[in-house]
Amino acid sequence: MRHFAILFILAILLAGCSQKPPRYVIGVSQCSQDIWRDKLNRELQVGTYFHDGLELRFASADDSDERQIEQIDQFVNDGIDLLIVAPNQVVTVTPAIDRAFDRGIPVIVFDRKTNTEKFTAYVGADNHEMGRMMGEFIAAQLQGSGRVLEVMGLKGSSPAIERHEGFTEVLSRYPGIELVSSLQGDWTEESAFEAVSRYDGNLTHIDYVFGQNDRMAMGARRALIAKGLAESALPQFCGIDGLPGKGGGIELVRDSLLMASCIYPTHGDEVLQLAVDILEGRQFKRDSKLATALITSANANVIEMQNAETERQSNYLDQLHEQSDGYLEQLNAQRTITLLAFGVILLLLMVILLFYLFQQGKISLRRQREVSNLWNLEEDRSAEASPAAAVQNDEAGEAATTTDSYTDDIPTSLFITRFKEVVEKRLGESELSVEDLAADMSLSRVQLYRKVKSITGSSPVELLRAARLNRGYQLLLTTDKSVSEVAYTVGFTAPSYFTKCFKDEFGKNPTDMKR
Repeated sequence: MRHFAILFILAILLAGCSQKPPRYVIGVSQCSQDIWRDKLNRELQVGTYFHDGLELRFASADDSDERQIEQIDQFVNDGIDLLIVAPNQVVTVTPAIDRAFDRGIPVIVFDRKTNTEKFTAYVGADNHEMGRMMGEFIAAQLQGSGRVLEVMGLKGSSPAIERHEGFTEVLSRYPGIELVSSLQGDWTEESAFEAVSRYDGNLTHIDYVFGQNDRMAMGARRALIAKGLAESALPQFCGIDGLPGKGGGIELVRDSLLMASCIYPTHGDEVLQLAVDILEGRQFKRDSKLATALITSANANVIEMQNAETERQSNYLDQLHEQSDGYLEQLNAQRTITLLAFGVILLLLMVILLFYLFQQGKISLRRQREVSNLWNLEEDRSAEASPAAAVQNDEAGEAATTTDSYTDDIPTSLFITRFKEVVEKRLGESELSVEDLAADMSLSRVQLYRKVKSITGSSPVELLRAARLNRGYQLLLTTDKSVSEVAYTVGFTAPSYFTKCFKDEFGKNPTDMKR
């Protein structure tokens, strides 16, 4: 009873302090960490403001195939409900994505593609079209004649492959435009700087540099300056991403560090909405292409203003969400205090109840001791009657009438001695009744009951059960008999009932005695 009360109180307190578990857990596996993906992650997080019960878990592989495979497998083992993944490369990460899909986990592939059909939906811009867009822009600026250098993204990644294909497809239509080289980078500014620095070809007459993202375009620019080219001799630079904010592509175009960029949209809110539609069984498009646009000096200022307003609204939304979180925390704190107060009151009530039960237990234990003492009265009161007197009284009892006054004339010690002998003699008989005990003592059932009740305060049945349990207690301590064997030996018809009575009497199970 006491342990139950403690557990009950703890359950209430923990229920008040714990948060409601999420309905869905979504794993987000990013192939790398950069400002484009930071923006996407933030949009995904903002999307959770509009959907209750979503938990996002982010992981970045930092351009490592092995790390991304481990992270995806860990997501699967953790039991996520849906996987959003940007594969580092087309081929190498595919088996891990397939394993997730085969486990019944919906998979949204975004930004980059996989080379199997084991995915639920794809979201991303048309990288082939963006390559074509930059090819057309540069060809128009060169009027069909000039020298162009390309710096590609991570080898084996679908955006690098598709942007190169779209770019070269356009240039192939202009015989006067020479693609000097397609150098290999990995999407970082430093990789482009090193690739251009290591190139031993003629870079003095390059007209345009196409970096497959803005960072690599700026890395190529740094490398050419390091090689000694004057600002006036530098080629024009173009990139892709067109991110807002400090150092983003829009600002670089506005400040004429880039001639052009192409917006590579993130749209994390749309990706999250797609995830919710899939999880809740609504209809969705399996292949979603995000719209893009070219950024030049002609529209950079307008686009920057639009993005600044969007950013302002996003920050305002974040502030509102933080305020609502604060209100919820205060509400939870008040609820916790209320539950703690309720728990304290409940604890006090339980203490009072336990004290009452303890007192009742003491009374019961005292009564058991009194019964036990009465059971052995023949030893304590041996001087009250001699054996001859006992025989004489016993014979007188047989000849007397069966009235209640007769039992009052029997000495207590003699009566208890006789009753104990009868009980112990027939203790193992499961069918033994009060009538049988009364007959053995030459009394009626009523006489036996009244006499036993007046001396002990208990009924003959209660004394018989106590005697059986005491005998059982001794057998459990001193013999190798099982609980069932002991139960049958002392007259119980069912071991389960023996176990219940034993626990009620002694406060422990018979099996505990055996151990």
